[in-house]
Amino acid sequence: MLLLVYDVVIVGAGPCGSAAARACAEHGLRTLCIEEHGTIGHPVQCAGLLSTAAFAECGVSRRSILNAVSGARMVSGLGGELLFDAGTTKAYVVDRALLDREMAQRAADAGAEFRIKTYAAGIRNGCVLTRGIGGREEIPFRLLIAADGPRSGVARMLGMQRPAIYLSGVQAEIPYAADTRYVELHPNASPDFFGWIIPITGGRARIGLCARERAQEYFTAFTAPRSTSCVHLVSGTIPLGVMPRTYGHRTLFVGDAAGFVKPISGGGIYTGVRSARHAAAVAATACARGTFDDAALRAYERRWQEDFGKELTIGLHLLRLRQKMTPEEIDRLCRVMNDPDVVETIIRYGDMDRPSGLVRRLALKPPILRAMGILFGSGVRQILNNK
Repeated sequence: MLLLVYDVVIVGAGPCGSAAARACAEHGLRTLCIEEHGTIGHPVQCAGLLSTAAFAECGVSRRSILNAVSGARMVSGLGGELLFDAGTTKAYVVDRALLDREMAQRAADAGAEFRIKTYAAGIRNGCVLTRGIGGREEIPFRLLIAADGPRSGVARMLGMQRPAIYLSGVQAEIPYAADTRYVELHPNASPDFFGWIIPITGGRARIGLCARERAQEYFTAFTAPRSTSCVHLVSGTIPLGVMPRTYGHRTLFVGDAAGFVKPISGGGIYTGVRSARHAAAVAATACARGTFDDAALRAYERRWQEDFGKELTIGLHLLRLRQKMTPEEIDRLCRVMNDPDVVETIIRYGDMDRPSGLVRRLALKPPILRAMGILFGSGVRQILNNK
């Protein structure tokens, strides 16, 4: 029996996988996306806060939007606070399950095929070996796109080196009286990252944090004073640091599978969806030329590096600096940043997806340099000058 050979097989139907499937189909490639779970969009493993730019990248309707956010409040827990409000929408709180399903539907409308309850069990001789609702199958492909998340099984099967750092995240949806305009950031809720409170409505919010270890312990301490009830609890993994090589063995890695999470915020939709489009463009060229060796796929790494690679590098360095700071230093930074000139700079130049421009300007502010001394001043300037 002659087996159907797909131009591209995509493993994982999250936002990055569906974006890749849609882009590949729009390039005219015979595309299949497989998803191990029975329902696209579940389980939810995301805070569900997307910048306006990230939401636009998804290419969907506004049906998944639950709330619009215009600013943020940073709370040190030791008295220092910082509030800024841009006066215009900067981010959306979304229903991730609905967003994921709509992205998959748009990909299917473009001509991509989907198979749910199907997982990749192996890769052999140009075929994905799958198990699932269709039994055991061998699906031939010309190119593979791995969009299977931070613990990528495809990367493990191919022996690819993984990101060096992983954070555990815990989040609950709770009854909470919140100002729907502002996300709350609590940097001292976790020594490795930060805690957050994301308003859904005036009486309900998502509260969570990330940590390298003891995440549940920190989460319990963070949530206990704020609520004793929980509507929905989720957990997940965040990779920090891009894998050393994002291509190889006829495979391109996108989104969390590649480690494209923004180290400052933990978000991965913007970079992930953009990486998916770069992967689709390289896949289209490779299929047109019939060349799938590493030399042909190297263009993918060049494309994403030119797009957002510097932001990820700077973000990781800044996160490492943050992890060296004591709670008292973070409190002092909150107090110093609560200055009209600094707040105006944040409002004017703040960008959730490309923060290096803002950081460069803030690093030159004398009050911040004085407050953070060598730790913040010389460290950040060295990072930003390392182009």
